[in-house]
Amino acid sequence: MAEKYGINVYSEIGELKTVLVHRPGDELANLSPDLLERLLFDDTPDLKVAQKEHDAFTKTFKNLGVEVLYIEKLVAEVLETDPKMRQNLLEQFLKESGVKDIYISKLRTYLDKLDNQALVNKMIAGVTKYELGVEMTDDYPLVVDPLPNILFQRDTFASIGNGVTIHKMFTVTRNRETLFSDVVLRHHPRFKDKINYWYSRDEKETLEGGDILVLNKKTLIIGASQRTSMKAIKIVAKNIIENDSISYEKVIALDLKTKNRAFMHLDTVFTNIDYDKFIAHPLIFEAMGEFKIFEITKNGVTEIKETIKDYLSTEIGKPVHIFKCGGEDPIVQAREQWNDGTNVITVRPAEVIAYSRNHVTLELLKAAGVKVHVIDSAELSRGRGGPRCMSMPIWREDI
Repeated sequence: MAEKYGINVYSEIGELKTVLVHRPGDELANLSPDLLERLLFDDTPDLKVAQKEHDAFTKTFKNLGVEVLYIEKLVAEVLETDPKMRQNLLEQFLKESGVKDIYISKLRTYLDKLDNQALVNKMIAGVTKYELGVEMTDDYPLVVDPLPNILFQRDTFASIGNGVTIHKMFTVTRNRETLFSDVVLRHHPRFKDKINYWYSRDEKETLEGGDILVLNKKTLIIGASQRTSMKAIKIVAKNIIENDSISYEKVIALDLKTKNRAFMHLDTVFTNIDYDKFIAHPLIFEAMGEFKIFEITKNGVTEIKETIKDYLSTEIGKPVHIFKCGGEDPIVQAREQWNDGTNVITVRPAEVIAYSRNHVTLELLKAAGVKVHVIDSAELSRGRGGPRCMSMPIWREDI
């Protein structure tokens, strides 16, 4: 790329030019009912159908003129470009994999025989005792756990301005996913030496990308949620505000007091789809006065005594419209939020990709003049993540 930077994301709504995803692979096939809770999935998806749905998702991007990058392919390209990286990645993977010492030697030999793309795919898919040819001495069938949540490329890092935050994930299950993001962003020719870093995967405080909303060139919003700590938000704020290469003046910490699974990440309850339009979980309306808003600037932290809606209207410079996911019916609200009704990806102002199953939310958006591209989600939705969760913008045109 001729540009000075490899990342350019200063909003949630600017025209999307490049996006990063992961096509579902054998990591979904290695899920069994007994492993779901451990691996943070709610069901065992049909892999072939999930792949078909994901291919339709990426085809929608491509039809809209968006370049689609795949994390698994970019990692393999790094290994091809720099052979030393293969051994470095393999050893770091083994170190973080949780594999028992008795399996390390055999596992290393097994993985070493694979070509670069097959190696990356297998690291993501996990390794069973059956395929490694070792005896089942307990009830656990895996030598290395799969990484099914890598489907959600939104979480492991976040594009902010001309840089990224690479994350310390909330659960051990997901921490290895950021290895791949880190390798690509630091070593792939497309990104190497062309990115600022606002946070590192080696930090102690947890931070996940689903909690990060890039409002504009001056204001960043981060949800303090089940998976992102207020301490992490303050670190990001300091690193961004004090950097002269970027224009941010403030970070808004939105404290999601109800830290239950419905509020897993900010983008499961609140998403920006146009200059003045947002979709929200209905509980945000009911608890409008309970969500604390903290403004972090170079002068310190200040609590804002306004509702989310009033504060955003001031920041944007016009009255904000917030649509209730699922409309007014409480049953529909709960069902459509559970099926990621708020979790749409905006490809340009007032134009989004959304799951077809959230009928009421889609009709509300269409009635408000939002153009909606619908995709099937019978299997993709089983991981509790929508189109926004599955995609990380790499380049958006400025608004």
